[in-house]
Amino acid sequence: MAIIDERVRAYYDRRALEYDDWWLGKGLFKRRNRPGWAAEVELLTRLLEQLSPARTLDIACGTGFLTCHLRGEVVGLDQSAEMVQIAASRMPTAQVLQGDAVPLPFRDQAFDRIFTSHFYGHLLPAERVAFLAEVCRVGAQLVVVDAALRDDVDREEWQERTLNDGSCHRVYKRYFVATDLVEEFGGGTVLHEGRWFVAVAVETG
Repeated sequence: MAIIDERVRAYYDRRALEYDDWWLGKGLFKRRNRPGWAAEVELLTRLLEQLSPARTLDIACGTGFLTCHLRGEVVGLDQSAEMVQIAASRMPTAQVLQGDAVPLPFRDQAFDRIFTSHFYGHLLPAERVAFLAEVCRVGAQLVVVDAALRDDVDREEWQERTLNDGSCHRVYKRYFVATDLVEEFGGGTVLHEGRWFVAVAVETG
């Protein structure tokens, strides 16, 4: 059973062509005040490049903005056909597939590492349980990148998001303190804790 409903699926399909604007501070995001954002994005990509090469599955890879910095044999997976098309064009040597995070279309322990960015923070409690069960089934390590908790946001909230075409979409979102996220996973290592992003690694085997 898929854990992402059709409204959210439609949102990400429609957002695909403008998704990188969020990373790059373009389009609607150009007017946002995000001090240190670009420097932290660069720091985050360098961190990913320093991870040891591994057979890696990037779940909810989106446009592949971060995926292309992972070393080793990389497989990108996303439910959005539009996202997959962009990611595949960005990473011609990687395998990029359209598919769901639950259930994952891979055999047990098929990967050394599972990577996911800004996906876990959109999952509701029951969805997290189902997702983590699949992660533990197919991979030996989980690396999660997500949004850092800041003073101007709630720890969890429903957001109204507007796209370039003027359409509005309601999205669930959590923000994290890295040590709290490690505790939520039952242990692990903090890889990065900044103003905008956190990154943690968890052994799942």
